[in-house]
Amino acid sequence: MTDSFPVWLSQACEALLDHTSHHPREHLSEQAAALGVSAARSLTIAETVDALLHAAVDRWTATAPAGAADQGTELLTNLRRITAAVLDGYHRSAHDEATERDRERATFVDDLLAPHADPGRLAARAQRYGIRLSGQHTVIVASVPQPAPAIVQAVDEALAARFGTANILVSARDGELVCVCAGGLRGVPAELARHLQTRLNGSWQVAVGRTHPGLAGLATSLEEARNALHLAGRLGFHSPVLHAADLLVFPVLLRDRDAITDLVTTVLGPLTAARGGAEPYLATLAALFDNEGNHTATARVLHVSVRAVTYRLDRIHALTGYHPSEPTQRFTLHTAVLGARLLGWPAQSDG
Repeated sequence: MTDSFPVWLSQACEALLDHTSHHPREHLSEQAAALGVSAARSLTIAETVDALLHAAVDRWTATAPAGAADQGTELLTNLRRITAAVLDGYHRSAHDEATERDRERATFVDDLLAPHADPGRLAARAQRYGIRLSGQHTVIVASVPQPAPAIVQAVDEALAARFGTANILVSARDGELVCVCAGGLRGVPAELARHLQTRLNGSWQVAVGRTHPGLAGLATSLEEARNALHLAGRLGFHSPVLHAADLLVFPVLLRDRDAITDLVTTVLGPLTAARGGAEPYLATLAALFDNEGNHTATARVLHVSVRAVTYRLDRIHALTGYHPSEPTQRFTLHTAVLGARLLGWPAQSDG
């Protein structure tokens, strides 16, 4: 206990104590409740209780009969100290319990998403968290700067309130925020993105794995979501919400590395001979495809003029023979640009 307490609340309580014999009990209760509402806006429960007890000490000191004041003051002062200690122990216990619950939840999520999880060991805990091991689930992974416990808890509570506690499980895992939700549940990625935007501004990205059945499907969905984030980083995709189902073509490209390497070097190789190298032209093509061929939007993204965009596209055509305005050549160019990003070309090319 400290001697620092909210004076305004203590004085207001003293005023109520002064009027206990002059006003109806219901009126005093209403005024006391209003004080509680005011205290809740800026004070902790410990500060509020301490102010009440301090008011009692001052009231007793001012009104106690001669000879009894010292004993009563000592009693009430000791009561303040004991109450402060009790509240401190109460809050520490509540904090320890919350920490233990978070640890158990994180351990369960780790075990649940392990590649070769044991259903027998998970069954009892899964029931506690509302997870049906035989059901269908989707795993969503959010790349965030630091999944602080307060953010994880706030997001978990918000999503559980929106979709039901039996349908949502949120935890921090390997430096990421992981959300397990019941398969077929609509709107979870968008809702998660909304809460992350509120708490983290723009420093995050969400990836959604495909829905799979059973325990093994959870690990598969997690891997898909993580791979989607990894691919987005390599390809320069900045969309706030990515769906693994939309990126299935890229693992296919990478499976035949020789073929994609041949495509990239054949189509884009001549750009390396340009002044400044291939990178400005790759960036121009990538921005153009991201903006569906809109030259004005492309120029805005690249911070150049529309005329500069047109010039670069003409140079690409002159060097490679391909132009994105030609329908038969657009897909080849787009695939080659994506392949270059996947391979880290030309920075990581053999040449």
